[in-house]
Amino acid sequence: MDVLERIKQQVESHPVIIYMKGTPQLPQCGFSSRTAEALKSLSIEFAYVNVLSDPEIFQNLPNYADWPTFPQVYVDGELIGGCDITLEMHESGELGKIALAATQKKTS
Repeated sequence: MDVLERIKQQVESHPVIIYMKGTPQLPQCGFSSRTAEALKSLSIEFAYVNVLSDPEIFQNLPNYADWPTFPQVYVDGELIGGCDITLEMHESGELGKIALAATQKKTS
């Protein structure tokens, strides 16, 4: 499977997924850490991909959605953005609403 197909499959099969440096438990950069903490505070399930352990994804994810940096957060198959946008959405309550809706849609 081509790497872009693999990314597409991951994004479409998880209601909420973060592509980050490290893991939610052991982030390897401050931006990934803050973004993962925002997602964890929502008390929802989310998937993650450690881009540092997958060089193909690390190199090709920026081309997938034309977003050059990490982390990248996808909700319901759509890129919502990186750290700054995710944190702004979290502060406004919008992130919680869309993430909860996506996870509920997936389980129904």
